[in-house]
Amino acid sequence: MATRLYVGNLSYHTTDQELHDLFSEIGNVANVQVMIDRQTGQSRGFGFVEMATDDEAQQAIAAINGRTLGGRALRVNESRPKEDRGGFGYSRGPREPASQERPDYGSGGPEYSGRESYSGGGGGRRDNAGRRGRDDYGSDRW
Repeated sequence: MATRLYVGNLSYHTTDQELHDLFSEIGNVANVQVMIDRQTGQSRGFGFVEMATDDEAQQAIAAINGRTLGGRALRVNESRPKEDRGGFGYSRGPREPASQERPDYGSGGPEYSGRESYSGGGGGRRDNAGRRGRDDYGSDRW
């Protein structure tokens, strides 16, 4: 059974053929794929190599991890399954029931009245003409 390896820290100019040649020094290579960005057409800096056997895969990890290709030290390890990162098109798992109690954040207390805006409303010290003091602006802005 083929073992898939992750190869990271690739030069953006590394091709599938260069990666195939490097790993074929260790054993039989079943498949090589340098990941390409869809929008730019440039390498994303990582790829995958499938070695024919588990033993060859372990030998490749030991021999090539840390080795320099294209001026960069390669990172080689066994590939893990892609994780669900959520977002559009991905399931985030079951929703929480609507009846489940949620924390009460209260009205905000004296620190936040809910009526202040960052564009000038709210408290702060003011001079006789109603202008805010210079040091008051820093506390209201984010």
